[in-house]
Amino acid sequence: MNPCQTCGACCASYRVDFSVYELDDNGGRVPSGLAVEVNDAICRMRGSDHTPPRCAALTGKIGQSVACGIYEWRPNPCHELQAGSDACQRARLRHGLAVLTDALH
Repeated sequence: MNPCQTCGACCASYRVDFSVYELDDNGGRVPSGLAVEVNDAICRMRGSDHTPPRCAALTGKIGQSVACGIYEWRPNPCHELQAGSDACQRARLRHGLAVLTDALH
């Protein structure tokens, strides 16, 4: 099983900024209703700049069972963050979860 499906820490730790051209309104795949405009070139996943952050597309309970409501259409920063990476490990620690020792890459 993918460790991300029982984690979700990254989705509740980081601000997710991406190009406006990734929005479905602009020919991309990310649902525009789940993003807020930052400026003419950048938008952000709703909820990812809240305190504490939690992406609006994340469902479930951190560390138990989670899912991304737009997994197939998620923005590039979400594709780039890998299980077991430094950013993943920092997010897990922030949420009181053990670091991954046998991560999927």
